Amino acid sequence: MSATAADVVIIGGEHNGLVAASYLARAGKSVVVLEARGRLGGAVASEQIFAGVDAKLSRFSYLVSLPQMIIDDLGLELELRSRSVGSYSPVGDHGLLVERPESDATRQSFAELTGGPEAYASWQRFHGDLGRFAAAVAPTLTGPLPRAGEIRKLVGDQLMDDLTARPIGDLVTRNFDDDTIRGTILTDSLIGTEAGVHDRSLVQNRCFLYHVIGNGTGEWRVPVGGMGAVGASLINSARTAGAELITGMPVTGLERENDRWLITTTARTWQAPYVLANCSAYSLAELLGGLAVRPEGNQVKINMVLRRLPRLRSGIDPAVAFAGTLHLHQGYQELQAAHTAAISGRLPDPFPCEVYCHSLTDPSILGPALINDGWHTLTLFGLHAPADLFVRDPDAMRDRARTAALASLQSVLAEPLEDCLATDANGDSCVEVMTPLDVEAEVGMPGGHIFHGDLSWPWLSESEPANGSAERWGVASGQPGLLICGSSSRRGGAVSGLGGHSAAMALLEG
Repeated sequence: MSATAADVVIIGGEHNGLVAASYLARAGKSVVVLEARGRLGGAVASEQIFAGVDAKLSRFSYLVSLPQMIIDDLGLELELRSRSVGSYSPVGDHGLLVERPESDATRQSFAELTGGPEAYASWQRFHGDLGRFAAAVAPTLTGPLPRAGEIRKLVGDQLMDDLTARPIGDLVTRNFDDDTIRGTILTDSLIGTEAGVHDRSLVQNRCFLYHVIGNGTGEWRVPVGGMGAVGASLINSARTAGAELITGMPVTGLERENDRWLITTTARTWQAPYVLANCSAYSLAELLGGLAVRPEGNQVKINMVLRRLPRLRSGIDPAVAFAGTLHLHQGYQELQAAHTAAISGRLPDPFPCEVYCHSLTDPSILGPALINDGWHTLTLFGLHAPADLFVRDPDAMRDRARTAALASLQSVLAEPLEDCLATDANGDSCVEVMTPLDVEAEVGMPGGHIFHGDLSWPWLSESEPANGSAERWGVASGQPGLLICGSSSRRGGAVSGLGGHSAAMALLEG
């Protein structure tokens, strides 16, 4: 079988691969993207998942940290909106509200929770420091990796050590006494990462930093039209630039011959001097015939459609409570207990979850009739639910996770959730539950790990090599002409496009 020649072959048509394809095709390279599944975009997609219900949900990923520079470079027709609320954490018949931007309502909420002004003053100082760190690091994400020492000079020794040398849990518990405030901050260190907040590995610190660095402000935004609009814009950008995008073409072999790579699929073979791996490091190792540690995701994702938003025990307007991140059983002590349960092989009880309503910020994902009738979508993300829990009996454990997650939500409501849930054309409740194993089956993330593995610091240590462009950009595979361009790259986690951008820049530079 003769091989088709290309300058670059990209394995995987997820968002990072599409970003890389757009940049490289614009630079005059002949680019072929090979996607195993029948559609492009991977986890960056929207679907009408409930029969007869005119709602396109962001089924997997749901918020965006795509830098404006990439949006501008690629001419993406994309609108990203800010949420009016940062978070709301119900506490008994009260709650902790954090607006965006913060106003007197936030100040009063802190005072009611803690009995004085001190906690809010500490909150402002703490987030001022985080903002200073984010403002320093965010601009470096679209360039070659800086050295840790360069970041230290920008932010100062104290802040650098607080965030990167000691567990984030130590910093938060030193600054705050209140259990709810502590938990509200620390959830950002645990989303997609199975760790305790005081772990000496500091994997939770790295997760925390990626969340607070988003857009240089810590803000992750809502894509108008849902995540499918992000995927569609990237697909259009890549095709317009001249990249060839092929679906239903799983790569089965990858080997080096002289100065070229042979890329074998079930139907055709390509040869190219460069290959960009927009798959997990685990999947790439399998293609190369090597071994790697299989990642393990730790989250349950639940998508819902409601006929109306439910009332909360605290009496807060549901349009406020659900507009940002609604924290459920995510106090400091509850997060610690949930991690202990997870590593002991048990689903946490209570189940720490967070919920948000896309349609409050962007109703366009609903059909006109549903908007008129006041319908809404809800996305629930359950933490500390390792993939290993679901292996023995996936169906039974999925049902248990659904029960636990909905009970977590019900615990803060003033009325039955069931009274608010919509039903589909078959009469079934509009509730879709995806465990880590379901995510793996649907979009090919090994173990359902949303970051493809533990995150890395977005800089090089003083001793790490940076001898070539691939190392300087954090996309080196250890093989000539083979670059990592997905979430397994140095800065590739989440829907940022940074993995694809870094791989494209490294190839063009080197």
